[in-house]
Amino acid sequence: MSKSKAPLPVFKYHKSIKRALVVVAHPDDIEFGVAGAVATLTKNGVKVSYCLVTSGDAGGDDSVHTKEERVAIREAEQTEAAAVVGVTKLTFLHWPDGQVEPTLLLRREIARVIRIHRPDLVITQNPERNWERIFASHPDHLATGEATMRAVYPDARNPHAFPELLREGLEPHAVWVVWVSSAQPTMVVDITKVFKRKYKALARHKSQVGHRKDLKAMLKLWARKTAKDAGLGKGRLAEGFKVISTN
Repeated sequence: MSKSKAPLPVFKYHKSIKRALVVVAHPDDIEFGVAGAVATLTKNGVKVSYCLVTSGDAGGDDSVHTKEERVAIREAEQTEAAAVVGVTKLTFLHWPDGQVEPTLLLRREIARVIRIHRPDLVITQNPERNWERIFASHPDHLATGEATMRAVYPDARNPHAFPELLREGLEPHAVWVVWVSSAQPTMVVDITKVFKRKYKALARHKSQVGHRKDLKAMLKLWARKTAKDAGLGKGRLAEGFKVISTN
């Protein structure tokens, strides 16, 4: 007889988290993946900032907009979506959409953002491929997750990494905890009470999801499964993360 899995820990806010930084590849990645957790953090007074590696200039719509027009549209949508969950500070690194690699240059740019915002917590994408949900493992997602982890350790905290950052007046900063969005989480965030804000934030990305009639149902299905797998009660909704300590 197989043993039932033990319930996963559920996030409980602690005052040690005052600032958080979310680093993702594309506009709408946050809303699909972690906007419920962001809303939970901001609800508890955490100052959350976003770093978008690309501006989604190759985003999967069938428009005939120019690259520059698409960038403007998607950055505006992301800014509106962020505001729904209480975020007003966004950095766009303007990497070419679909061409992200975890290079030293990208590591430096993410390390710069970390040193500017000095977060207690970083949230990012999974650098490990998910073979069961291949669309979750877009190459840009994998590369962004890997570059972010390298920027967290060792780059942002190492005074000898990228000395030009020191010349800019950006002192080293150590991030001790990272949440990696994961289908095999070690912790979940109960987003039941903030789910409406997550959905409303994603709906702001009209160029990408404006045609989707099933959007709310799809998000709820994913969140319900995450909650169920974590052992949460009936009717609960959750987002899952692998919690990484960098001590």
